[in-house]
Amino acid sequence: MANTKELRERIKSVKSTQQLTRAMKMVAAAKLKRAQDAIVQLRPYAQKLGEIMGNIAADMSDDLDSPYTKEQKPEKVLLVVVTSNRGLCGAFNTNVNKGALEVAKGVFPEQLAAGNVSVLAIGKKSF
Repeated sequence: MANTKELRERIKSVKSTQQLTRAMKMVAAAKLKRAQDAIVQLRPYAQKLGEIMGNIAADMSDDLDSPYTKEQKPEKVLLVVVTSNRGLCGAFNTNVNKGALEVAKGVFPEQLAAGNVSVLAIGKKSF
């Protein structure tokens, strides 16, 4: 059985761990709040962009011979892979990289075989 000195040290250790955990929670909550506020501030821009794209699409529906409305087989493909810059996100980065590889193999096999698939990696943990 542990003596009183060992018990006091363990209690002290647990309390310091709790204090550290509380501080980490507060920092995470502040970062989450900041990210949520940034998203809320972007909503008017996203709505206006959707409105502009809708107007462009409506104007182009009359012109069926436009090169923008014709379906074409892609010769060159650019995959944009966005991962995080840091860890602590589980298998997120690995799953994103695997998903990009599966898309390249499954959707664009001819372009991949010809060497016409490029990858734009955003984030330190990608490819």
